Amino acid sequence: MRVLTRYGIKGGDVPELVMRIGITMGDPSGIGPEIIAKALPVIAPFGQVVIIGDAGVFGRACAYTRVPRGVSFDFVDMANVPREGFAFGRIKAEYGKASLEFIDQAVALLDRGLIDCLVTCPVSKEAVSLGAGPFSGHTEYLARKAGVRSTVMMLLNERLRFGLVTTHLPLRDVPAAITREKVRKTVSMTAQALRRWFGIRCPSLAVCGVNPHASDNGVIGDEEKKVLIPALAGMDKKGFRVAGPLSADCCCAAAMAGKFDAVVAMYHDQALIPLKTIGAYSGVNLTAGLPYVRTSPLHGTAFDIAGKGRANAGSLIAAVETACRCARRPRKA
Repeated sequence: MRVLTRYGIKGGDVPELVMRIGITMGDPSGIGPEIIAKALPVIAPFGQVVIIGDAGVFGRACAYTRVPRGVSFDFVDMANVPREGFAFGRIKAEYGKASLEFIDQAVALLDRGLIDCLVTCPVSKEAVSLGAGPFSGHTEYLARKAGVRSTVMMLLNERLRFGLVTTHLPLRDVPAAITREKVRKTVSMTAQALRRWFGIRCPSLAVCGVNPHASDNGVIGDEEKKVLIPALAGMDKKGFRVAGPLSADCCCAAAMAGKFDAVVAMYHDQALIPLKTIGAYSGVNLTAGLPYVRTSPLHGTAFDIAGKGRANAGSLIAAVETACRCARRPRKA
């Protein structure tokens, strides 16, 4: 391991063709340090791994998650987590502040062209809000930092891909947040991501209804009639292959059978439940609309098992693999 200061990476250190993978440690008190340590033997061959975090905390994670000798990686040590009294599994303002600083440093490295893609380990919205002010999530924060007005949260595993119209909202607020413009934008950006990052020239999308059975022609709610059907009208003339609104269970079953390249879901759990049911440790969060490739594991900080050596690194490994695959494609274009 090369331990670097936050300003210590030199652009000429690595041949240009080697993928430079930035990974933020996430909340230092969560499972981020552990899953990075566990993933390293698998992901190190993918390229130059650059971990952005606190070396003291990472060292503690490595004490019970031993990294094999000969595994090469770089570590940008922010040295911003107090050593005295540190413990895994705690929600603290100073840990939230530190995790946000890891993200800021990673964005600076992206801006300077020193990493090619970004993989973010989980942070605690509560801890960040305590330490740095209101924080709704990685996706929204990175979009603001990049000056991007619209992003789409894409959730995927080896068998399904989803684009989300709404993300972290109480369920009671979802119907009002679904607008015609937002539905069209999600369809468009999901299709664009499939073309750009997955090489699917003419992607086929299924759009979920909001209500059970996609409302049964207005018997169970009217969001389909008032919002979704008008939103999708005419999209085929603009070059989009879109079916819907369809019952959410039918969308997922058809996509699983290979009839669609992706599903547009109306809300968070509409996508997360099928993804985690069929592949709990292979899910990836991919942000469409940023000027760089950013992925993350499909789980949270898991404070209840942090520091116990029980965390599964599968989702992080999938996130790194996805980030590398997507980041390579634009460079060839």
